[in-house]
Amino acid sequence: MTHFIFVTGGVVSSLGKGISAASVAALLEARGLQVTMVKMDPYINVDPGTMSPFQHGEVFVTEDGAETDLDLGYYERFLRRAKMTKLNNFTSGRVYQDVLNKERRGDYLGGTVQVIPHITDNIKERVLRAGEGYDVAIVEIGGTVGDIESLPFMESVRQLMVELGHKHSMLMHLTLLPYVSSAAELKTKPTQHSVKELLSIGIQPDILICRTEHDVDADTTRKIALFTNVQARAVIVCKDAKTIYQIPRNFSEQQVDDLICERFGFDNLPKADLSDWDQVCEALFNPEYTVRVAMVGKYVELPDAYKSVNEALLHAGIQNRVKVQIDYVDAESLESQDLAILSTADAILVPGGFGERGTEGKMAAIRYAREQGIPFLGICLGMQLAVIEYARHVANMPEASSTEFNRSTKYPLIGLITEWLDERGELQQRNLESDLGGTMRLGAQKSELVAGTKTREIYGKAEITERHRHRYEMNDRFIAPLEEAGLKISGYSSVQHLVETVEIPAHPWFVAVQFHPEFTSSPRDGHPLFASFIDAAKKHYQNAQS
Repeated sequence: MTHFIFVTGGVVSSLGKGISAASVAALLEARGLQVTMVKMDPYINVDPGTMSPFQHGEVFVTEDGAETDLDLGYYERFLRRAKMTKLNNFTSGRVYQDVLNKERRGDYLGGTVQVIPHITDNIKERVLRAGEGYDVAIVEIGGTVGDIESLPFMESVRQLMVELGHKHSMLMHLTLLPYVSSAAELKTKPTQHSVKELLSIGIQPDILICRTEHDVDADTTRKIALFTNVQARAVIVCKDAKTIYQIPRNFSEQQVDDLICERFGFDNLPKADLSDWDQVCEALFNPEYTVRVAMVGKYVELPDAYKSVNEALLHAGIQNRVKVQIDYVDAESLESQDLAILSTADAILVPGGFGERGTEGKMAAIRYAREQGIPFLGICLGMQLAVIEYARHVANMPEASSTEFNRSTKYPLIGLITEWLDERGELQQRNLESDLGGTMRLGAQKSELVAGTKTREIYGKAEITERHRHRYEMNDRFIAPLEEAGLKISGYSSVQHLVETVEIPAHPWFVAVQFHPEFTSSPRDGHPLFASFIDAAKKHYQNAQS
């Protein structure tokens, strides 16, 4: 039977529930348990797929093509044996939509549809389904206790804890211990009130994770335990760390995993081997150099919009023993043609995105990287713009564009696949999956890499699987003239034979990919594409210093 750990937060948002939950999951996995994670989001949107990155941050894509909360990226980066799926993230909007669809079909036989039991039953069913087949499922509830929109989730957790019983469920609650400098002391009252709010809806926390900037003495811990009815050993101090990858070790030193294993009756498990996490931190804190990567995008005011890319660069820095400093560059600012801001970059990266805004600035950065011999990585839209830039300035196609931006272009290098296959009467000749065309290509798909290319050398194998999230494709009738001009198509999708990767053989390091490699990077294993990219940046830095 699956054991469930429910994770809630109080006092303020952004305390790090996702990272704390993922760190606990990493600890339990290190002890040999099969662990999965679930995120329940209270907002009414059906999923994050259409939400603005400025408000929501990154949309993380799972292997089965679900557009999910960015916390699922943390889950996968901390876990090795579990991959997230569409079952691991759902919103209030999806729950209500499901219940209303059932009501319209007559599934409730004309009965009154209510939050309890219909909404809460749907939530419970989803949680239990996501946990099937695992030893432990860690379930995070978005928002903070007391939020109106999260009440159905809290009620569902209360019901589940009663139904599952003491030996199969527990609750971990995150709170803030603020430090009042004028009084020179930590204040426990916000934590007390947060737990009181939980108790008012019938939930007693079993573990408290107390976020703080300062050390917490034993007297304070005992005081918190006394007023919250939690064991003193279950009051866990989570002091601000230099890196989130120290937290598994921090929790291990406070025996969080022992508490959980005792509660669930997991006897005779090996102690957690965290040597790989120690190696990650050791490499992170002892870099040989600092390399600067200019990330040219249109959401640079909110770094969370590129969370997985940022983490993948950090992981690549760990693998190469360098500190990666990311310089965020607003793509629109480059449209004035003042590219001096790129002169200090050891590498340039153009990430994915949607829409025309900032595309000319991104292409100016791509041209600068190409002409100056600076290592360049393009992802998704970054690949499409790299192809257009090369066509315009090298392959003698000055009008090259995407039909998303210019439907009357003479050279439609990028477009909806249905547009350019239908033009040539080939729409029925391709083995196309049903999700192609006007909708997005989502999730993990296989690609075949061309022998003798840099991309094939980087991956070290002929076939790879990477995750996609895009709507437009490169028009394959332009492959021949582009390759004659020096651009190499180095990878194709295995099923549809669509362009997946391009490179410039004459350039020190110029690779662009249609997929999103950042989604499968992790601190312990990195990702070969990012590792090679940062290695090239390191060499560029070394050459500049010599």
